[in-house]
Amino acid sequence: MRLPDLFRLGAIASAVAFASLGYAQKTQLTVYTALETDQIKAYEQGFYKAVPDIEIKWVRDSTGVVTAKLLAEKANPQADVIWGVAASSLALLDQQGMLDPYAPANLAAIAPQYRDPKNPPAWWGMDVYGATICYNTVEGKKKNVPKPESWADLLKPAYKGQIVMPNPASSGTGYFDVVAWLQMMGDDNGKGGGWKYMDSLHDNIAQYTHSGSKPCNMAAAGEYVVGITFEYRGHKNKAQGAPIDLVFPKEGLGWDLESFAIHKGTKKLAAAKKLADWASSKDAMALYGKNFAVTAQPGVAEKLANIPADYESRLIKMNFNYAAANRERILAEWNKRYDVKSEKK
Repeated sequence: MRLPDLFRLGAIASAVAFASLGYAQKTQLTVYTALETDQIKAYEQGFYKAVPDIEIKWVRDSTGVVTAKLLAEKANPQADVIWGVAASSLALLDQQGMLDPYAPANLAAIAPQYRDPKNPPAWWGMDVYGATICYNTVEGKKKNVPKPESWADLLKPAYKGQIVMPNPASSGTGYFDVVAWLQMMGDDNGKGGGWKYMDSLHDNIAQYTHSGSKPCNMAAAGEYVVGITFEYRGHKNKAQGAPIDLVFPKEGLGWDLESFAIHKGTKKLAAAKKLADWASSKDAMALYGKNFAVTAQPGVAEKLANIPADYESRLIKMNFNYAAANRERILAEWNKRYDVKSEKK
């Protein structure tokens, strides 16, 4: 082999070795999430810009699926971090001893009602996502289905077969709807007013979907007149020109928090803390605020055109410890009564 060829091969080998070394220097964090797929890229890019030496391996599914997966893996955890999963789910994981408490650098800026009250907290919130009804104005007029103003309106005969909502076993949105109705109207181990409300609502339901976004997408497409969903998807679809009105029922809105926690036992704790510090920062909150009307740091979110200015005051007082402690019982009762109309998996 000629000398120039040897030099060329040597240069190539050095470049490959250098690139490999550069890659090896990055710490990879496995992050379990229920974030919407159209949010992840912006959050990831913001983090990489601030902390270039950490790489994220995303494991994404709906809230119920992610929660079940984490619980199933309790004895052999695979996640390092949980980012963008419901606070009610993280409260449950905390009760199971699965979270590593950590006070991120920006904890003091997060409103007390939007984080675990313990010090240091096991979890803390990013943003609020709350109940919204997507109502298709075109199909509603065509089918003589009026625009609802309240949860009670959805029990009227005009809505029979025209409502879709998320399944609470697979969707965080569906679960906070159910928990909110039980808190507002009564639980009483399956005998309270919340269950009576859902019995009547079930008569008018066409389908329970496995995604919190899908009911609004279906209403936006004209498949059904009413989709029970959350405000991010409603705002997004309306902003893109869908013929829908957003309804915020007057009795009050159930809600949950997209939240962050470090999984107990991670072997990459230092990197997980770096991610926590950034994810709780004002820069991160500004990104969350492009999608949601309320961020855990007050005063950061932009005013969203389709969300009322008093949105936060319409949120009911949610008990996340109740939601976590009673999850198994509530879902078992819900499945027994209503699962027959669930979307096929």
